Amino acid sequence: DRWVITSAFAILERQLESGPPPTGVFAINVSGASIGDEAFLDFVQAQFVRHSVPYTSVCFEITETTAVASLTRATQFMTTLRGLGCRFALDDFGVGVSSFTYLKHLPVDYLKIDGSFVKDMLHDRVNYAMVEAIHRIGHIMGKKTIAESVESTAILDALRTIGVDYAQGYAIAKPAIFGQ
Repeated sequence: DRWVITSAFAILERQLESGPPPTGVFAINVSGASIGDEAFLDFVQAQFVRHSVPYTSVCFEITETTAVASLTRATQFMTTLRGLGCRFALDDFGVGVSSFTYLKHLPVDYLKIDGSFVKDMLHDRVNYAMVEAIHRIGHIMGKKTIAESVESTAILDALRTIGVDYAQGYAIAKPAIFGQ
């Protein structure tokens, strides 16, 4: 995680130096090991300063399982960086046993609906209902929703009908190398 953050911030710094600021927010996944590391928050804050990256240009993604396993430390990490302008996404949402229970306590901006529900939502009524439920509760709580594993235009159309805010997957774009 430290290498990824240092490398990503160096690329963002170069982009900022060479022209207008990049559009959008850059998402960076953070592992449970890093969230559990007492020195990680200080490291991340130092990288923002070192590379002059605006806090508002970064969204950290933390899996639901990680957030729940390290609830106190994850909440501290999120609260501190959100206070500076970062955004947070709860990744793989819906696969954890206590998804909705802990959601009220986590300061996140986005819920990433787990791809296991999204992939088969057109052929499985329960998966469709899960996507609807996660989206609805997320919106009631003031969070934006992102559907993972959107692999067809038919799924994308269904997500639009439900009102899901964002989608990620091959129906949107194939993965590309960052910074090129």
